[in-house]
Amino acid sequence: MGSTVLSELGTEIVIPICAVIGIVFSLAQWFLVSRVKVTPERNPSSSGPNSNKNGYNDYLIEEEEGLNDHNVVLKCAEIQNAISEGSTSFLFTMYQYVGVFMVAFAILIFVFLGSVEGFSTKSKACTYDKEKTCKPALATALFSTVSFVLGAVTSVLSGFLGMKIATYANARTTLEARKGVGKAFIVAFRSGAVMGFLLAANGLLVLYITINLFRLYYGDDWEGLFEAITGYGLGGSSMALFGRVGGGIYTKAADVGADLVGKVERNIPEDDPRNPAVIADNVGDNVGDIAGMGSDLFGSYAEASCAALVVASISSFGITHDFTAMSYPLLISSTGILVCLITTLFATDFFEIKAVNEIEPALKKQLIISTVLMTVAIAIVSWIALPTSFTIFNFGTQKVVKNWQLFLCVGVGLWAGLIIGFVTEYYTSNAYSPVQDVADSCRTGAATNVIFGLALGYKSVIIPIFAIAVSIFVSFSFAAMYGIAVAALGMLSTIATGLAIDAYGPISDNAGGIAEMAGMSHRIRERTDALDAAGNTTAAIGKGFAIGSAALVSLALFGAFVSRAGVSTVDVLTPKMVEEVRRQFNTIPGLMEGTAKPDYATCVKISTDASIKEMIPPGCLVMLTPLIVGTLFGVETLSIAISASNTGGAWDNAKKYIEAGASEHARSLGPKGSDPPRQLLLVTPLVTHSRIPLAHHLTSSSSLWQSSRLFSLPSLPPMVVFFSRSSK
Repeated sequence: MGSTVLSELGTEIVIPICAVIGIVFSLAQWFLVSRVKVTPERNPSSSGPNSNKNGYNDYLIEEEEGLNDHNVVLKCAEIQNAISEGSTSFLFTMYQYVGVFMVAFAILIFVFLGSVEGFSTKSKACTYDKEKTCKPALATALFSTVSFVLGAVTSVLSGFLGMKIATYANARTTLEARKGVGKAFIVAFRSGAVMGFLLAANGLLVLYITINLFRLYYGDDWEGLFEAITGYGLGGSSMALFGRVGGGIYTKAADVGADLVGKVERNIPEDDPRNPAVIADNVGDNVGDIAGMGSDLFGSYAEASCAALVVASISSFGITHDFTAMSYPLLISSTGILVCLITTLFATDFFEIKAVNEIEPALKKQLIISTVLMTVAIAIVSWIALPTSFTIFNFGTQKVVKNWQLFLCVGVGLWAGLIIGFVTEYYTSNAYSPVQDVADSCRTGAATNVIFGLALGYKSVIIPIFAIAVSIFVSFSFAAMYGIAVAALGMLSTIATGLAIDAYGPISDNAGGIAEMAGMSHRIRERTDALDAAGNTTAAIGKGFAIGSAALVSLALFGAFVSRAGVSTVDVLTPKMVEEVRRQFNTIPGLMEGTAKPDYATCVKISTDASIKEMIPPGCLVMLTPLIVGTLFGVETLSIAISASNTGGAWDNAKKYIEAGASEHARSLGPKGSDPPRQLLLVTPLVTHSRIPLAHHLTSSSSLWQSSRLFSLPSLPPMVVFFSRSSK
C-alpha cells in the first residue's frame, strides 16, 4: 500500500503549529480592532499621509456638519456597553441551563456505554483483529464522557468569545464609518476574523491534544481510542442546539417586537432610541447570529472530524497505526487555517474598499480565493499525508482507494460549498434581479409579496441541493463513507473565512443601530446600511454552509456508526419478497422454462402491504411533528431551513434596496416609510432567524392553516398573519 511522505514527527509538529498560528492571528486582529478607541479623543492621523484612504478625507463628518463629536462618541460607548451587558447576561443565563444538561447527559453517556458489558474492567478482543486485545467498555465510557465535556465546553467557549468580539467591535465599526466605508468594513471584517480563527484553531487544538492524551492510555487500541473521541463531536453539536434554538428565539422575539411596534405602529425609524426593544434587538443579533452560528459550525466541524477518524481507524492505515494518514482530516483543517489567513489579508491589507458598491465583491472574492487556494492545499496534503493506495471499510468489505480519489472527495465538498455560497449571494443580494423583483412585488400588496418571497426561497435551494447530492454521490463512489466524511470536512475546511464573513453581518447591523441611536449623521447611516445590506447576504451564506455541511455530516456520522458496528449491509427491502420469489421458483413447475405463469398477485400484495406498513411511521413523523411541536412549544418553533434563510435575506435586502433609493427603480417604489418597505418590514423578521427544520414546510402550513386564524391580528393582512404563525 505504501507509506506517507510526511513523517509522524512532522505531523505532530504541523498540526499544533497551524492551530497556534490561527490563535495568534486572531489575537493580532483583535489588537488591530482595539486600536479604534471608543473615547472622545481626536484622531491625530487626520492630516497624515493616509488621510485620503478609502475614498474619503480622514476628517470626521460630525465636525463638518456641526455635530458634537464628544457627545457622539460617549453615546456610542454607552450603547455598546448596554448591548454587551445584555448579550453577556443572556448567555450566562442560558449557560446555567446548558450546564445542567451537560452534566446530566454526561452521566447518561457514562452509564449507557459502561453498561454495555456490565461495567467490565477486563480487556476484550478487538473487533477487527481478534488476536489483539482492546481496552474494556468501562474505559470507553469514561473517556467518551470526558471528550463529550471537552467538546461541549469548547463549543460554549467558541460562541461566547465570538459574542464578546462582536459586541466589542460594533461601536468601533460605527466610529470608523465617519472616516469612510472602507475603514468601517475593515474593522467589521477583522472582528469577524477573530471569531473565525479562534473557533477553527481552538477546535483543532483541543481535539488534537485530546487524541494525544487518550493515546497515553489506549496505546495501539485505535478502535477504542477513536470511538471515545466521538464524544467530542457529540458535545459540540449538543451545545449548538441550545445556542441556535435559544439564541434564535431571543433574536426573533426582539426583532419582531422592535419592528412591528416601532416602525409599523408608531412610525418611528428603525433603531430609534425611543423604542424599548432596540437594545434587545441588537443583543439578539449577537446571541443568535454570532454565538449560535459559532456553536453550530463548530458542532459540524467536530462531528465531521470525529466521523472521519472513526472510519479511518479500521482502514488499512488505521490497522497499521500510520498516524500521519490517520491524521489526514486534522491536516486538512490545519492547512485550512493557513489558507484562510492568506485570504483574510486580501480583504484587510492587500486591497482597499473605496466605495459602497465594492463591499459585496470583496466578500465574494473571499469565497473564491479561499476555495482556489484550498484546492491546491488539499492536493499537497493528499500527496504527502496519504499512501498512494489504501483500503477503507465499505459495508463489510475493504474498498481500495487511491490518494487522488480522496483528494477529489475533499475537493467536491469544498467546491459544493462555494456553489452554495454563490447561489445564496445571487438570491439574497440587492445587486441582482431576484431581490429587486421582490421589492417590485410590493406594488400589488403584502400577499403577493409573501408569495413571491416564498417562491424565490424555494427556487433558490434547487442548485444547492443538487450540489450536495453530487458531492455525496462522487465522494461515496470513490471512498465509501470515509469519502463523505472528508467531503464534509472539505466544505468546512475554510470555516475561518466562512465565519468571518458570517460574523461580519451582525457586527455591521449593530453598527447601523448604534449610529441611529447615537444621533449620528445620515451619511454615517448610509454607510452602515450598505455594510448591513452586504451582511444580510453573508448571513444567508453562513446558514447555507451550516445546513449543507450538516447534510454531509449526518451521513458521515452514519458511516462512522456502520463502520464501528460492523454493519455489512443496509437493506430497506423486506426479506418476505425474496422468500416468496424463491418459493415460486421452487414450487411452480415450468416457471423457469417459461411454460407456467408466476403468481404476480402475491408479490404485488407483499409489496403493497410492506409499503403501506412502512410508510406509516415516517408519515406520522411528518404529519404529527408540526402538531406536537406546535402544541407543546408554540407554532413559532416551526421553520423551513434554507429556503427561509434565503427568503428572509431577500426580503430584508429588498427593504434596504427601496429605502436607499440608489436607482430610479428603487425610488419609484419608495420613499422610506412608504407602504412597500413597511410590507417588507412585516415579513422579514419572521423567517430571517429561522433555525431548525422540524418537518416539511407544506405539512406545517396545511396542518396549522386553520389554527393560525385563531391568532390573527386584525391590523395585519390575513396572508401575513398565516405565514408568521405557521412557518416562522
